[in-house]
Amino acid sequence: MPTSPADLRAPVLAWFDVHARDLPWRAADRTPWGVLVSEVMLQQTPVARVEPAWRAWMARWPTPVDLADASTADVLRAWDRLGYPRRALRLQECARAVVERHGGVVPASELELVALPGVGSYTAAAVRAFAFGRRSVVLDTNVRRVLARTVAGEALPAPTRTAAEVRLADSYAPADDATSARWAAASMELGALVCTARNPRCDACPVVDLCAWYAAGRPADVHAARRRTQGFVGTDRQVRGRVMALLREAIAPVPQTALEAVWPEGGQLARCIESLVADGLVTREPPTNDDADPTYRLPH
Repeated sequence: MPTSPADLRAPVLAWFDVHARDLPWRAADRTPWGVLVSEVMLQQTPVARVEPAWRAWMARWPTPVDLADASTADVLRAWDRLGYPRRALRLQECARAVVERHGGVVPASELELVALPGVGSYTAAAVRAFAFGRRSVVLDTNVRRVLARTVAGEALPAPTRTAAEVRLADSYAPADDATSARWAAASMELGALVCTARNPRCDACPVVDLCAWYAAGRPADVHAARRRTQGFVGTDRQVRGRVMALLREAIAPVPQTALEAVWPEGGQLARCIESLVADGLVTREPPTNDDADPTYRLPH
């Protein structure tokens, strides 16, 4: 029989009280905007890389108004190597929408949050819980893994989130706002620090005696055949990253010939440059005469 929500929550919350990391977006003086920025930065990027970037970002643009007024080139340079730079553009678009629609104040309603550029259902739920201390179903990969193991007895959740998972997570979230927000943070922290995807530290887990997966002998991942893993070397992501790195460091528009030096395969490079232009991450300026090459820069 699956462990009851109350029985599972109590030891996880007690563990969190002792082991929670001291992260700046959890501090008592955090702002809803700071929490939103952290959630966008933390998408597919580890905490160790995000924390210094978040501190620098918030020192420079502490409110949505500040970021809304910034130049896009400065925003992309500040994003630096956090990866997936479209997130930086969406974050600035989000800041402008907060200013235009909500007077510069991040809304607490999930419906209003989801309507903001770059804010999906997970981010909206996380901001509602971590910024406003309200009940919401926060279901990231860490929480999904904790529930898959402790309740469903599976090594890892399905590759894509299911409606059944959302219902399960909702049933384990406490009814009151304060405890629900703590449970969201605690279950996420347990997945990040102990119940990790690889090499879980079951010996340090506060609910190992309640875990269905551990009791079953830690069976293998039943979804392994459906998972796709993609390397980084040689991918378009790597090429795009090199182009963006060159343009971030440039103080003047970069000619086509300089871009050609960052990657040896011309067809792939051209495709990646076109995709960066299409994504609004790079601006192409036409040549000044018939013999010149186009130049490229970050958007203003």
